[in-house]
Amino acid sequence: MNTDSTKRQKQARVLRDFRKVHRLTGALLFVFFFVISITGLLLGWKKHTGGIILAKTYTGTSTHLQDWLPVDSLTKNAFNAIQDSLGKDTSMLTLDRIDMRPDKGTVKFLFVEDYIGVQLDATTGKVLHLETRRADFIENLHDGSILDRILGLDSGVLKVIYSTIMGVALLIFTITGFWLWYGPKRMKQAAASTTPTSPSRSAKPLRGN
Repeated sequence: MNTDSTKRQKQARVLRDFRKVHRLTGALLFVFFFVISITGLLLGWKKHTGGIILAKTYTGTSTHLQDWLPVDSLTKNAFNAIQDSLGKDTSMLTLDRIDMRPDKGTVKFLFVEDYIGVQLDATTGKVLHLETRRADFIENLHDGSILDRILGLDSGVLKVIYSTIMGVALLIFTITGFWLWYGPKRMKQAAASTTPTSPSRSAKPLRGN
């Protein structure tokens, strides 16, 4: 068996192995790839959905920080707003973070439970908007942190595991997909370069007069 034939067989075997890995990766992680693609698309469009995914940031009375109420007073107003509007027991609420927007004169209070969000006028403490943070829910789905949230894990270990698996899987999917496209082309080029050319016919000798 010549060297060229052996080389082509090795290339064909590598191509078959890559095809198996590509197919297996796609089959096993199809649902996760689907979720990541859909949630990534939604997150890219979140500010352009008319407030369906992400509510607009409302404008308060003043953008000067010296006019704003103390943070503890604003926090109390946010808890009271949820209790008055949704009838929830404030003792069961967990404040996730406070998002201050000096350019808008607004303070956002984001809660863990039910992805509740409250926007207050930082100057008057008046409720500007009460929302469900759908964008946060979609983001948690996208990066896998919803698993930690459901199981009550503060370490974020499941998010790290999920992100690692999906990152490696996407890398494998990309490499094998590229080789499934490039491999056959490379084999054809190699075969074409080693194909012997047919000898040209010798010219017939001229007959003498």
